[in-house]
Amino acid sequence: MKLCRFNAGALTNRLGVLQGERIVDVTSVYQLLDAQRYPLPQHDLFIAALPTLLPTITQALQAIPGATSFALGDVHFLAPVANPGKIMGAPINYQAHIDESKADDGIKHGRTITGIGDWGIFLKANSSLIGVSEEIVLRFPTRRNDHEIELGIVIGSSCNQVKSADAMQYVAGYMTCLDMTVRGTEFQCFRKSIDTYSVAGPWFVTADEIANPGDLALWLQVNGQDRQRARTSQLIYDIPRLIEFASSFYTLNAGDIIMTGTPEGVGPVVPGDVIDAGVEGVGTLRMRVAAQYV
Repeated sequence: MKLCRFNAGALTNRLGVLQGERIVDVTSVYQLLDAQRYPLPQHDLFIAALPTLLPTITQALQAIPGATSFALGDVHFLAPVANPGKIMGAPINYQAHIDESKADDGIKHGRTITGIGDWGIFLKANSSLIGVSEEIVLRFPTRRNDHEIELGIVIGSSCNQVKSADAMQYVAGYMTCLDMTVRGTEFQCFRKSIDTYSVAGPWFVTADEIANPGDLALWLQVNGQDRQRARTSQLIYDIPRLIEFASSFYTLNAGDIIMTGTPEGVGPVVPGDVIDAGVEGVGTLRMRVAAQYV
């Protein structure tokens, strides 16, 4: 099932299911969430409840063939996960990207490029997250701002110190993501946490629809020109190992997002550029870079 959050005209914060070329509104299932607690838990309420909500969503789609729906072009896509407790990034997780980083001082900025096992996983601010109907707004016109296409993992339930053999049971689904970055000497968690520098969507695909997330094609173009093409089979730390690695340091909660790393071909974008990108079986996106720096 492909689930999204969207606005359409005067309707805001809607929940939708992709069916063909339309988005079917199933926002009524929000009524089943326990959203009256305070303090709120450190997870996304919808993702945590998803196993119990999916049958209700399926019944709603089958029982109400005339349910309200919208053409794809008529909705404003929000980030598919509303309240991720953490957004995690996997640095230098493709060998070809390690090689290009070593060769390009515009990427490495004097750092010694080793591997993900040495660098660890970094955190991105939740305030950087946007959906695909928004614009990427660049900062620092004198610095290089790069695109990075990545497969995103949505964690489905809390886990800690998980072994890779058990990791996939904690995956709720997958998203197409962009991990935007401004190049420089600062740590990744700082440079990649700028507002609008985490892109996810248009929807997230539930795990049951992706038979082999370990071998999916990724691609990215800027203004119609190829920049990045790879497969997730080339990941150094694959999805189970990433979950094991991340959960060895901190608890993963429902709705947490892991961006699995970007392949070779990263490069600069400037105001006015158009980014087209996709992950096989997960979804494609078109992102506009705002016309001016801020």
